[in-house]
Amino acid sequence: RFEIFATATPVADDQSFEVVLNSSGKTFRIPPDKTILGVLIEAGEDPMHDCQRGDCGICQVGVIEGTPDHRDYILTDTEKAEGKVMQICVSRSKSPRLVLDL
Repeated sequence: RFEIFATATPVADDQSFEVVLNSSGKTFRIPPDKTILGVLIEAGEDPMHDCQRGDCGICQVGVIEGTPDHRDYILTDTEKAEGKVMQICVSRSKSPRLVLDL
């Protein structure tokens, strides 16, 4: 058993990227200093979430297009390599655009 108390911390080379919600087609710009989850909440969206640290898995969403930059503690190395799901509370994007199953 372990507990993690860290929050999402920007990395020096983080870049802005675009997130598209597949169900509505809404597009959001995610700046280097904010999380996908944070931007969606600020915009009035209501994605499921809890810990906001990448260790509970509640905010996990499907990735339809793009390459996630996994920064969570919940996915296995195999799941990260597949790139089919991601935790939007801490993970970012390696590609300029992500289309999420939201």
